[in-house]
Amino acid sequence: MTGADESGSRRPGAGPLLLGVRHHGPGSARAVRAALAAARPQAVLIEGPPEADSLIPLAADEDMRPPVALLAHAVDEPGRSAFWPLAEFSPEWVAIRWALEHDVPARFIDLPATHTLAWGKDTEEALNDAPERPGAREPAVVCEDDDMHATRLAVRVDPLAVLAETAGYDDPERWWEDVVEHRGPGDGDAFAPFGALEEAMGALRETYGSGGHDRDLVREAHMRLQVRAAQREFGDGVAVVCGAWHVPALRRKTTVVADRALLKGLPKVKADMTWVPWTHRRLSRVSGYGAGIDSPGWYGHLFGVPDRPVERWMTKVAGLLRAEDRLVSSAHVIEAVRLAETLAAMRGRPLPGLSETTDAVRSVMCDGSDVPLALVHDRLVVGDVLGEVPRSAPAVPLQRDLDRVQRRLRLKPEALERELELDLRKETDAERSRLLHRLRLLGVAWGEPVASRGSTGTFRETWRLRWEPELSVRVAEAGVWGTTVPAAATAKAEADAVAAQALAEVTALAERCLLAELPDALPVVMRVLADRAALDADVGHLAQALPALVRSLRYGDVRGTDTQALAEVAAGLAERIFVGLPPACAALDAHAADEMRRHVDAVHGAVGLLGDVPAGDVSAPAAPGQGEAGAAGGACAGGHRGRRLRGRWSAVLRVLSGRDSVPGVIRGRAVRLLLDDGELAHDEAARLMGLVLSPGTPPQDAAAWIEGFVGGGSGGGMLLVHDERLLGLVDAWLTGVPAEAFTDVLPLLRRTFSAYEPGVRRTLGELVRRGPGARGSATTAGSGIPGFAADLDPGRADAVLPVLRLLLGLDGDEGTGNNATEDDNNLAEAGR
Repeated sequence: MTGADESGSRRPGAGPLLLGVRHHGPGSARAVRAALAAARPQAVLIEGPPEADSLIPLAADEDMRPPVALLAHAVDEPGRSAFWPLAEFSPEWVAIRWALEHDVPARFIDLPATHTLAWGKDTEEALNDAPERPGAREPAVVCEDDDMHATRLAVRVDPLAVLAETAGYDDPERWWEDVVEHRGPGDGDAFAPFGALEEAMGALRETYGSGGHDRDLVREAHMRLQVRAAQREFGDGVAVVCGAWHVPALRRKTTVVADRALLKGLPKVKADMTWVPWTHRRLSRVSGYGAGIDSPGWYGHLFGVPDRPVERWMTKVAGLLRAEDRLVSSAHVIEAVRLAETLAAMRGRPLPGLSETTDAVRSVMCDGSDVPLALVHDRLVVGDVLGEVPRSAPAVPLQRDLDRVQRRLRLKPEALERELELDLRKETDAERSRLLHRLRLLGVAWGEPVASRGSTGTFRETWRLRWEPELSVRVAEAGVWGTTVPAAATAKAEADAVAAQALAEVTALAERCLLAELPDALPVVMRVLADRAALDADVGHLAQALPALVRSLRYGDVRGTDTQALAEVAAGLAERIFVGLPPACAALDAHAADEMRRHVDAVHGAVGLLGDVPAGDVSAPAAPGQGEAGAAGGACAGGHRGRRLRGRWSAVLRVLSGRDSVPGVIRGRAVRLLLDDGELAHDEAARLMGLVLSPGTPPQDAAAWIEGFVGGGSGGGMLLVHDERLLGLVDAWLTGVPAEAFTDVLPLLRRTFSAYEPGVRRTLGELVRRGPGARGSATTAGSGIPGFAADLDPGRADAVLPVLRLLLGLDGDEGTGNNATEDDNNLAEAGR
């Protein structure tokens, strides 16, 4: 065969067949397949890490489904990793599949990953500081790892942009689609596209050299050495699939000595490789591990549907919109296709591209709205495709254990985000919860806990799941802690406890250990917790640590976890807070006082929960042989402890509410908490408010007291609505604030009352407009806001009893017996 024809197409027989491609380009993939079928090479060399040669046969496994990626990670530092993603429409994947189907040797020829990972370590800081350069595209990129991303950032000129501008296009993507992607499978000579690209890239390399990055020269030297070795083995029957940017360098004649000199002294690390699943969403990301293509779903459609792609695409879009309950008919599809073709003709394009189809969908199917169009972009243009790899692929032991547990619990990793509702009373759901919590502790954030919509009980959990490709790296990184998920999570928890700097970190870790059910890690965590708690004298730190510790005590009933040690530590922390809180609240500025108020709220909630903890968790368990009597004694002791802690806390709040040295915001909050718990009568609360709002108190201090008493989300607005005396005190004080001080207190008052719901603010405004003491007359006169009076109206209260009986399911009773009468009495008393 001749070496080259008039078109410049280089054919087999005159050196290796160099097929320059755009990574993840469906047009390039089809062209590679056609060229390989025409040339029938004896060996196929592919741009990629040579350590992955042994993994190539797995591409023929029936369980291998792209998108997938080659993952290389340093053995001694698994977190240092690199990915080489391959989609179904990637030219490299097409070359691998062709070689396997035709029993032709396939090899990777790029720089080994052992050097790539070492290079990434040296340039990590430079990569983090480098700015993102808009317009960078794949011909300048070899593989999709951190080090190669640094290459893309360093290239000064985007080859596609230069070629597109030369051809008169302002969009490189549109130029590439017109020139390459819209070529049919039988459009002319199979080698012509590669000859044209080689000539164009040769001109660019003559002008720009290596594009401003010398590492391309090193990689290309290694590729030339590998090509020479293959030629010695197979002659000129060698095909090379690589980025088009590298073709002129591989064609250039150099000496072996010069190429080896460039490779001498390269840093290296020991590396392992495997296949991991990848996603279309990751292919669409430019930075990090992404491949930088904008529309992987669209590219996959072009590659998989060579005939009538626009018609089939519009049918897909219509199906998606119909599934979302939008009215889309066959007429919409026909009209959208016509509009896309018309737009392509007006713009001088051979076929409608993504921009034309998107404009047509927006106009015809989405009524000009970008909201449904965003759904089309997310689900179809990008897509949520997640690849699969066979079980026979190499993996760290932790990954194999995770795969086994996932299959047993029927938790399949998915790229599409979904919510998972768990009922911890069911064994399977409880095991799923434990797995997700253990993975989070290991840094594998497959699931994110979210608030449950259906229930607030501790027996229910809601998780938002999405599997991202980099989680495979996190699993490999966590493999240093153990070979199974429980063992690795236990070791990681113990190490985190020892390394924790703050007391709150240890208490949060104890809570996570209980959620993950790691009984072997708890002794170490509890020992560290006890030591840190004994040495930490900062009341703020203790107050931060107590809530998480007390929350953990609630897990004993549903999860069957022994929380006795936690209860003892929690009670000890509470006692130390009781002693240290009053002195810690003295002489605080406004910012510190507001922070301490939040601590008081947190401790109040924790003490309430600590008093509600089942007695068996708070007291010591019955000794062997004590039986039920011993357990009953423990329950009594636990109940006594809960009451004692609440009593001690009420005493602390009384101290805070009465000390003048305590900031007003804390004193006001202490009075409010006592009032809510029934430890303070309304008359006494009104008296304390009257003292604070007297003319002798500086306006700023009085405003801070009001902020603490009725501010924020404490429900203070409803308290003022229902207690006319308190509202009258606030109203009288506010109208008496001197003009010169009003400007200073206004921001604080605005913050206090702006947090109320609009209905509460409107009701307060109406009550203030009528003036104190006008409620009864307003109600009697039938005007104003009904339902507010000095005393309870039994007739109005009894009117709601039938509705309450219906809501509570009590209307099955006849309503005349003793049971019905007792129910009515209970309901009426509850209403009062």
